Amino acid sequence: MQPKQYGIFSLPVIVGALGFFVDIYDLLLFNITRRSSLTDLGVPENELKNIGENLLSWQMLGLTIGGILWGILGDKKGRKSVLFSSILLYSLATVANGFVTDVEQYRWIRFIAALGLAGELGASITLTSELLPKEKRGIAAAIIATSGVFGTITAYFIHYLSDENWRLCYFIGGGMGLALLFLRVGFLESHMFAAVKRDNTPRGNFIMLLNNKERFVRYLRAITIGLPVWYIIGIIISFSDEFAKQFGIAGFDQPKALMLQYVALVFGDMGAGLLSNYLKSRKKTLYIFYGITAFFILLFFVFRGGGNAFNMYLICMGLGFGSGISVLYITMSAEQFGTNLRSTVAVSVPNLVRGFLPLMLLLFQFLRSNIVFNNYITGAWVTGIIILAIGIYSVIKTKETFAKDLDFVEL
Repeated sequence: MQPKQYGIFSLPVIVGALGFFVDIYDLLLFNITRRSSLTDLGVPENELKNIGENLLSWQMLGLTIGGILWGILGDKKGRKSVLFSSILLYSLATVANGFVTDVEQYRWIRFIAALGLAGELGASITLTSELLPKEKRGIAAAIIATSGVFGTITAYFIHYLSDENWRLCYFIGGGMGLALLFLRVGFLESHMFAAVKRDNTPRGNFIMLLNNKERFVRYLRAITIGLPVWYIIGIIISFSDEFAKQFGIAGFDQPKALMLQYVALVFGDMGAGLLSNYLKSRKKTLYIFYGITAFFILLFFVFRGGGNAFNMYLICMGLGFGSGISVLYITMSAEQFGTNLRSTVAVSVPNLVRGFLPLMLLLFQFLRSNIVFNNYITGAWVTGIIILAIGIYSVIKTKETFAKDLDFVEL
C-alpha cells in the first residue's frame, strides 16, 4: 500500500508550525525579558551584560545536550514521541521560570527548559520531510518557519502590554505549550521510520556520526552552515542595547529590535523556502542569503548602527531577513542523512548551532579584550568575519540536496 500523500497545508505542517510558534516564544523569551527580569531579581546595572551572557550560555548548553538526546530518541522511539515529550518538559519548565527568586534558580530552570526546547523544530522538520512529497519539502519548511517566528513577536507584545511583567510572560508560554499537547494526540508517525523500525535497522546511533570520516565531515558542515544565524541573533541582536551604547545611540530598545528582527526573519524564511524551490537549489539560495547577511553586517559596523535608533532598527531588520535560513539549513541537514539517523541529525544540528554560541561569545570576549583589540566593536566585526567565512566554506563543500529521495538508511 502506498503511503498517504500530504499537502503543504496538511495536519503535520500545521501542527509543526504551531509547535515552532510556541518553541520560539519560549526560546527567545529570555532575550526579551533579560533586562526586566534580571533587574527585578536585584542584579545591578553594571552586571546585566555579564550575567545575561552567562545565563544565555547555560540555555545554549541545555539546547546542545537536549538536541543530541532528543535526536537519538527520535530515531529509536519515533518522531512523534519526541514531539510530545519535549513539549511537556519545556512547558513545565517555562511555567517554573515564572516562580524563580534568584539568578541561580533562573540559570538552572532556563537550562532545563532548553533541554525540552531542543526537540521541537528538528523533529517537526524530520516528520514533515518524510511525510510530504520531495518537491514540497522546502515550502512546508518555510510555512513552519514563518508561523513559528511569530512566537517572538507575540512574546514582545505580551511583555510590552503587560508592563514588562516577565513572570506573566513565562506563565503564558508554558500554558501555550501544554495546550499544544492536545493537538499532538492522534498525530501520525512517519511511514519511513515505521519501515526502518520493522526491519530492525540500527537507529539513533550517535557514534555512527563520529566513527566514519565522510559522515562526520558531512555532519560538521551541516552545523557550521547555520553559525552566522546565531552570530546575528545571539550577539548582534541580543546585545544590541550594548552596541547602541558603544555607537552613542540614545533611545534604543533591545526587545523591540529583537521583535523587528524576527518580523523580517519571517519574510526571510519564507523567501528562502520559495527561492530554493524556484532555483531548485538549496546551495544557491544559501549563497544569496549569506550575501544579504554580509551586506547588513557591513552596514551595521561601518555606519555605526546608522547613527540613530530608527536606522539601527532598520539594519536589525535587514540582518533578520538575511538570517532567514534557519529552517532551510535544517531541511538540508535532514536531506543528507538516512532514515535511521535523520532525527538524530535534524534535531541535534540546530541545537549544536545554538550550542556554538557560548564558543562564539568566548571568541568575541577574547577579541574585544585588552590582550587583542581592546575594543568592543572591533571584536564583534572580526568575530562576524570568522563565522561567515566558516559558513561559506561549509556551503561550498556541501552537496546539493534539493528534491533528493529520502527513503534510504545509513550503514
